[in-house]
Amino acid sequence: MISGGKQGESTQTGLNFEKKVDLQSQLSNINGYHLAKIPGQAGVGVYFEGELVARCFRKNDFYRFLEENNIDWKSIISRKLLPDDAMLVIIRETLFIIEVKYQQVAGSVDEKLQTCDFKRKQYQKLVRPLGLRVEYVYVLSDWFRKPEYKDVLEYIESVNCHYIFNTLPLAWLGLPS
Repeated sequence: MISGGKQGESTQTGLNFEKKVDLQSQLSNINGYHLAKIPGQAGVGVYFEGELVARCFRKNDFYRFLEENNIDWKSIISRKLLPDDAMLVIIRETLFIIEVKYQQVAGSVDEKLQTCDFKRKQYQKLVRPLGLRVEYVYVLSDWFRKPEYKDVLEYIESVNCHYIFNTLPLAWLGLPS
């Protein structure tokens, strides 16, 4: 990710977020992609040209995925975190926690941006037994380009989390395009 969250802004092969939208709906609208339930497994399978490339989890689906893998989240963390979206990109062995923050007026989202380091570390604890990496990324609306967000955006990068404006490039996730 390029400093300042600018990578992928002009790409045609990304997921565009003008307001809070559903990652799965966005993916299903991209040529070559198909989403379908995987029998007996949590979440939804993401297929590209017929090959399973990722799995998407919403809210509690992520905890069903942990259960499938015999991970008792209660013995690892003290409180559930419910991601807007989580995507396990199989070939990268990486779990992406994707939080969409769309803002048009000042509000509580401002302070939520400062929690990414804690949350990323909690997710890392949860998937450590599976050997997965965790990437935590905010997809932000243009509201957050304002100068008053400079410090918080620098903080996000300083703790190895990411942000990008309005789009999430498939290549950055490691998905085919």
